[in-house]
Amino acid sequence: MTDNEQTFDVVVIGGGPVGENAADYANQGGLSAAIVESELVGGECSYWACIPSKALLRTPQAVADARRLSGVTADFDVDAVLARRTSFTSDWADDGQVSWVEGAGITLLRGRGRVAGERAVEITAPDGSTSTVHARRAVVLATGSVPVPPPVPGLDHVRTWGSRDATSAKAVPPRLGVLGGGVVGCEMALAFARLGSTVTLFNRGERLLPSTEPVAGERVAAGLREAGVDVRLNQGLDEVAPSGDAIRLTAGPDTIDVDELLVATGRRPASLDAGLDTVGVDPDELAVDDSGLVTGVAGEWLYAVGDVNGRAPLTHQGKYQARIAANAIVARAAGTTPATGPWGEHAATADHRSVPQVVFTDPEVAAVGLTAAQAHEQGIPSRAVEIDIAVAGSSLHSDDYAGRAVMVVDTEREIVVGLTFVGQDVAEMVHAATIAVVGEVPLSRLWHAVPVFPTISEVWLRLLEAYRAG
Repeated sequence: MTDNEQTFDVVVIGGGPVGENAADYANQGGLSAAIVESELVGGECSYWACIPSKALLRTPQAVADARRLSGVTADFDVDAVLARRTSFTSDWADDGQVSWVEGAGITLLRGRGRVAGERAVEITAPDGSTSTVHARRAVVLATGSVPVPPPVPGLDHVRTWGSRDATSAKAVPPRLGVLGGGVVGCEMALAFARLGSTVTLFNRGERLLPSTEPVAGERVAAGLREAGVDVRLNQGLDEVAPSGDAIRLTAGPDTIDVDELLVATGRRPASLDAGLDTVGVDPDELAVDDSGLVTGVAGEWLYAVGDVNGRAPLTHQGKYQARIAANAIVARAAGTTPATGPWGEHAATADHRSVPQVVFTDPEVAAVGLTAAQAHEQGIPSRAVEIDIAVAGSSLHSDDYAGRAVMVVDTEREIVVGLTFVGQDVAEMVHAATIAVVGEVPLSRLWHAVPVFPTISEVWLRLLEAYRAG
């Protein structure tokens, strides 16, 4: 080690919400911590994903909800929506996040970090110079994920939007093509349709949101069509080519021209250039245990949290993993054996069967745990009940409210292992379901969790009644 090389107890590669949590919890546990970040501190979620996308969706959704009530007239200003989105990203400046990091006592190191051998991180600064920092206790990978472009002929010869381009757009394109029917594709198709684009969505599969309950994809497709989106299922793109200032899309016998093409066909862990090969780990086979430790690396010093480990690629799950891993690092540094058994303080047990998610479409999809199909695939003796969300609370939220709820029950243990809500204003209901799933609350006890009248949560009682009726 040379004189100008720095040493910290913990070095975190990646300064998004996941990396910030890892560094913060390690620091709170009495360990010195540094974050290495090559872009904006605060990461993808803060500037190009979760936050700006929801800001684009929120105002048009509020107006759509208001219009569903008799006697209400509502509208919005597109430029104001874009300006509000920009305010949430601080105009893509990270001064506030940097102040938080420094105020928390964490050292910020600007540059691209990669593992460079045992407990070492090489940093390539913006000017191209390199330096190395060392970790006494742990190196934590929190490098997130990157888009995966599909093999469509001509795609690399035209300009395309990724999710970053969509969420940071300064203007609304007259015509937008969307390739992909996952969360990003569905949310951005809805956002830009409501902001004024003519949107065509291409999905190679037979339904949208394929990892959710079938009713979710069906209802979201119907909702997108109601918002004016041309939803084309079982239809991918055969070819893409320039067409003057536009982009020509060929799908079967059809060709259409769009002004922008959003490619939203999935992401992969950002592990390829993380330096894992320097410690004998194949980047394509990165795996971790429940405490976040990378398997196959001796010495209990290398951790991977968030999207990069591929377990549950959602910001809130990554932050959860980061808290778990940091607490495990602190425990090991103190010579304590971490509690890594199921639901232990140092085990990200929820990653396996208790992951919550909300898709901010119209209708919203709020789900936690397993779908009926997933429970069957995992060999869990189970039964699903599916009912309309038709209670006094939902009727008050919207005239002609239409929603569905699906509850998956482990029939041996009589506990809920999955719950999906599809409908207006269901996002805030998912945490109650998450508590039921994580807590493995017996159905016999859930009968005593009385839903407030009149709220949409009354549907819990209807689900229990439907299950009891068989």
